[in-house]
Amino acid sequence: MTPFGRQVREMRRRKGVTLKAMAAELNLSAAYLSALEHGRRGKPSPGLVMQILGYFGVIWDDAEELKRLARLSQPKVTIDTGGLSPTATELANQLRERIATLPEERLRRLLELLVN
Repeated sequence: MTPFGRQVREMRRRKGVTLKAMAAELNLSAAYLSALEHGRRGKPSPGLVMQILGYFGVIWDDAEELKRLARLSQPKVTIDTGGLSPTATELANQLRERIATLPEERLRRLLELLVN
């Protein structure tokens, strides 16, 4: 599941909306919306993000946060370390090899280090 998908699912849950009902309202297939939530589709287009914001009536800071999550929700990531230091290349490769086995708490700590 992507950060964007997790947030959309939570918004649906809070509003009591089924995936099928939301998909119909947005003129999407339920299969596509499910795949988007679960990270089996690429990041959503800016237009779709705007539709979802309108559907839930999201404004201001919450809207900016959902847009940010959409930008960070590409489920298949490629990191080009060409021209970077050997340390950067090693970090990218270590992450590629180990990300699936890292506990959630460690992932959160790594993310904090990168973002702050």
